[in-house]
Amino acid sequence: IQRQQEVHVVLGNEACDLDSTVSALALAYFLAKTSPTSKAAFIPVLNIPRSDFSLRTETVALLRQQCIPDASLIFRDEIDLAGLHRAGLLSLTLVDHHVLPRSDAALEDAVVEVIDHRPLERDRAPRCQVTAELVGSCATLVTERIAQGPPGVLDRLTAALLHGTILLDCVNLSPAGGKVTPRDTACVTLLESRFPELPARNIVFEALQAARFDVSGLTTEQMLRKDLKALSSDELALGISGIYMDLEVFLHRPGLLQDLEAFCQARGFAGLVAMTISFNERSEPFRQLAVYSQREAVRSAMCRALEEATTPPLHLQALPSPWPCIKAYTQGNTLASRKKVLPILRTVLAVPEGPSAPEEDVALPPTPVNSLVDECPLAQAVPPLCPQAVFERVSRIAAGQPPTS
Repeated sequence: IQRQQEVHVVLGNEACDLDSTVSALALAYFLAKTSPTSKAAFIPVLNIPRSDFSLRTETVALLRQQCIPDASLIFRDEIDLAGLHRAGLLSLTLVDHHVLPRSDAALEDAVVEVIDHRPLERDRAPRCQVTAELVGSCATLVTERIAQGPPGVLDRLTAALLHGTILLDCVNLSPAGGKVTPRDTACVTLLESRFPELPARNIVFEALQAARFDVSGLTTEQMLRKDLKALSSDELALGISGIYMDLEVFLHRPGLLQDLEAFCQARGFAGLVAMTISFNERSEPFRQLAVYSQREAVRSAMCRALEEATTPPLHLQALPSPWPCIKAYTQGNTLASRKKVLPILRTVLAVPEGPSAPEEDVALPPTPVNSLVDECPLAQAVPPLCPQAVFERVSRIAAGQPPTS
């Protein structure tokens, strides 16, 4: 600010999952390499405090595998975006999201570009360039953007980051995962054709998936906030956390009740739902729920809403619980993701569904949208795409030819 240096920040969402992180890193690098006349410094910013980085286990694993030191990363608590904006020095590119949270509303008019793989919830000013395509991974859109750039900008390190991210986001390109589109597959193929030394897809996916589900080094408090979303009304606040382990194991963690109570008190939650994801002997995911509240009336209201839900039905079956303040269930409807459970919990708050129903920002950012915890944008329907046209487009890009319209 003192030197009046213009700063162009590429900012991922508050979840700062692997897709958000790699999209920010790769696009900022591309912009820096291809904008020689710009006076701005291009800076990728990870949209969490540095202290939360250890919770993004798959991101930590991939960056360290590629020898990117933590010290080279810039986190949200290490740059004064509001101060840069007040000084008239900030421009923003949003990746993997397109709506800033209310806490960042003052930065809205600094947004000059958006790249996202979700349906748009709002229009942008005409001067803002918007790319919003329903693909499985935002890294796919970034790959397409870089592939259209000057030859040589796409190096092996950037390719490895994008390659691993798309594979993890799209469940190793498996149609059964419900996320992959022809454009995701085409980008992975393009990266592998340019860099044949990239490891096999299965090896990359399995390593990253194992890292995502490795919570062995996390405390209960860290596990609860790793994948946390919150809902609130004037009278009540509730939380729902994705937990990556078997429910029985979770319920017998040492000091669990004290940790749950401290966690809820720190965030003002009257109740908390732990939505666990684990795998059976056939490597198939299954879901379990634990409903916690020290207030019997709140706990009963939450349980009743979940048990009686019809849109969708959860098909809950009660499980033994070692604690009277926790009700445990097996969730028979494994397709009912946390995105489906959140509106059910809103009924407990007497908050109407729809865009006006607030999903409050939590004190520490959630980790959303993975193929198991949260429903992907393509779960309802894959947009109509012609695979031949997609592959032709990417082939033209790879050959350095302009893509046809």
